[in-house]
Amino acid sequence: MESNYELIIGLEVHVQSKTKSKMFCSCDSNYFNTPPNTHVCPVCFGLPGALPVPNRRAVELCIKTSLALNCEISKDTKFDRKNYFYPDLPKGFQISQYDKPIGLNGNLEIETVSGLKRIGITRVHQEEDTGKSIHNNGETFLDFNKSGVPLIEIVSEPDFRTKEEVTTYCKRLRQIVRYLKISNADMERGEMRFELNMSLRKAGETSLPNYKVEVKNIASISVLEKVIDYEIRRQSEILDQGETPKQETRGLIDMTGETTSQRSKENEADYRYFPEPDIPLIEISDEMISKIRKELVELPQQKKERYIKDFGIEASNAETIISDVQTYKEFETLVKNTDKAVIFEVAKWYTGEYFALQNNSIKNSNFSPSSLVELVTLVTEKKITRANAKDALIESYTTGKTIEEIIKEKGYEVVSDMGQIEKVVDTIMSSNPKAVDDARKNPNAAMFLVGQAMRELKGQADAQSVKDLIMSKLK
Repeated sequence: MESNYELIIGLEVHVQSKTKSKMFCSCDSNYFNTPPNTHVCPVCFGLPGALPVPNRRAVELCIKTSLALNCEISKDTKFDRKNYFYPDLPKGFQISQYDKPIGLNGNLEIETVSGLKRIGITRVHQEEDTGKSIHNNGETFLDFNKSGVPLIEIVSEPDFRTKEEVTTYCKRLRQIVRYLKISNADMERGEMRFELNMSLRKAGETSLPNYKVEVKNIASISVLEKVIDYEIRRQSEILDQGETPKQETRGLIDMTGETTSQRSKENEADYRYFPEPDIPLIEISDEMISKIRKELVELPQQKKERYIKDFGIEASNAETIISDVQTYKEFETLVKNTDKAVIFEVAKWYTGEYFALQNNSIKNSNFSPSSLVELVTLVTEKKITRANAKDALIESYTTGKTIEEIIKEKGYEVVSDMGQIEKVVDTIMSSNPKAVDDARKNPNAAMFLVGQAMRELKGQADAQSVKDLIMSKLK
């Protein structure tokens, strides 16, 4: 496929806003794991005489999302009715936005193998979520608790050319809404969902294909990847036969990534958009925009670039640290008022040995993460060897003993007396004349002598210093 066709993908991402009440009524929006149809009211069902009242906080969060994605903000915005029939849409229409969305013409930069790539954001708009259809043994049950929950839709340009670009974008977008407390973006709870618009064109072509396949309600990034792989195979087989894939909406077959045809793809005219008559036009003032802009925090890519520039942290370590709010906050607390050279080392230990302990060992309640900085500082000052430091970290993490206690108990203090080190090196070299001859012919063979000296010193000397001393004596 890669040699014959190029991927053209646009993405619609739906994010449930973190608000106390629903978009147009006072019903509790925290519906997860609650009995079916208990978070509902006449507004949720669109009953006669029930009027929607916009949730100001939800609108503010949509503006904040738009600003984070470098969008222009529509000073005059409005809600529209998107008309279609589906059992979990009790009103027969969804209150959404059409020609005047809150955010327009934005972008999000992602990292690719070729460097930073800017993905265009067509629009960011506010709408309400639908209910939920539950299919079981040939019957369909409806739960309207989710109906009316505030939903932000982020629509990209068809700028993705690889599956990896799509997943990188989704992960970065999830980080952004979590950093800004717009949404928990918990995919298992349906708080972040994807709709894929995908087609293929022959390699070397520049115009967009004359068809587009939409796949709705993708609930995880891993399933999204499977869908892309499946659609690549399905669409390329059709194109190889000289045919054009149908422009249609397809649904998922469970979580396999396989898709099945549902209906021909609607266009805007099919939805018969018209202004929501029960909600007046909304004016967004410069003051409101300025106030929300001040609420923005340092976003993931900015934070990563600062870590690399200011502290020299390796890109892969920086990416791990910024992966979620709790991780970067813990790291920044650890290294506050710490020397830059130590911060660089702490980042490696934090994302390496410390994360490994968190995944594989039981933490003692007395262990303090600040012990990591203490330990790494001792390593950088060459007061303890790296190997012994790893052992000390494991023991401190699992027993709660302080680093200082462990170093004293184990005798981990580095031997810094060069006279003592030289005496050991001289003994090792005189006891291993053949190894000395080999090392004079092949410097790499000197590592045997280094190993012997380090063993005699019980690992309590700086290995590089021992090596340098041996190499000087071989001349």
